[in-house]
Amino acid sequence: MARSDRTRQRRLDRRSGYGAGYGCERLTIRDSRPWVCRQAHGRTLELAAGTGLNFPWYASDVELSAVDLDPERLAVAAARAQARGQTVHLGVADGRRLPFDDDTFDAVVCTLALCDVDDRSGTLAELHRVVRPGGSLLLLDHLEPRWRHGRPATLAERVGFTLVQRQRLWAGYFERVRLQKPG
Repeated sequence: MARSDRTRQRRLDRRSGYGAGYGCERLTIRDSRPWVCRQAHGRTLELAAGTGLNFPWYASDVELSAVDLDPERLAVAAARAQARGQTVHLGVADGRRLPFDDDTFDAVVCTLALCDVDDRSGTLAELHRVVRPGGSLLLLDHLEPRWRHGRPATLAERVGFTLVQRQRLWAGYFERVRLQKPG
């Protein structure tokens, strides 16, 4: 990867609020990215993939599709995937209107991104639509004032997912969860 590409990658990671040397992440969310991504299997969608920081944590047999609103971040994600020799199907898409058929994915992953979504319930309902029955929704989120109406896991339960596993870090400030679509 050329120096200018690495500089662009770091700038986008900082602007996105993550990836600043991973030092902060090691202290706060610890192994949460691998915890979430390693549970994905089969056809997997990563929502709000950003610059592809999660890509190294997926198993080699995962058929990964990744979407984000920002084409510039996706360009960095494409370079990261290519540098790893990893095939990732990338696309620009809004989480409230995903360009996929019903029951398409075995798993959907979203890390530290639902906080930026205005219509969290609508987005989670759309994720419920694209996950096949028996499939998983894997989330990592952090506490913020808007969660007084329910954290993402609670909102996901309201749209039809069933909570399978919940782990809280830093006295509940961060939460990683696995939910399942019944069926």
